[in-house]
Amino acid sequence: MKKVSVFEGKNKFSELINNAANGEPQIITKNGKETAVVISFEDYKRLKIKERPLIEFLLDNPAHKYGLEVDLSRDKDATYRDVDLLSEE
Repeated sequence: MKKVSVFEGKNKFSELINNAANGEPQIITKNGKETAVVISFEDYKRLKIKERPLIEFLLDNPAHKYGLEVDLSRDKDATYRDVDLLSEE
């Protein structure tokens, strides 16, 4: 990945965009600190998380697709003991 300062990025904006469009992400630095990344639109679409309702996400699982029943209920009468994750036992 190529790093460019904000100043250099302004002066070479077309080159920066072309490089990103050709699959080479461009890191933008501001005061020496990595601040932003310019990527192709295809890379952006691939990275973007598709937002959807939780029920749609749950219904889209393999168990549901194959007609398997999954019991997600819990026994409300069961007693659960506290677990100390910091103890070294």
